[in-house]
Amino acid sequence: MKKSLFVVLGFALFAFGLLSIVLSLLGLQFSFMTWMDSGSKLLGFVIRLIMMLAGIVTMALAYTDWDREFRESSES
Repeated sequence: MKKSLFVVLGFALFAFGLLSIVLSLLGLQFSFMTWMDSGSKLLGFVIRLIMMLAGIVTMALAYTDWDREFRESSES
């Protein structure tokens, strides 16, 4: 897949995770994310945090220049 697709996917995960946490503080939620709070509020919060972290990791991996990393590691 292309790099830009992973960047957009990572940003979407991060943005939806952050927005759903902010909305839950206001007593609101996205209708397609209501299943997250079906177990407990803590479980829903943890899932939202994992979404945010997965988004950050996805963007970081997409921005990494793997060819340069392999060249630098083989030179050492």
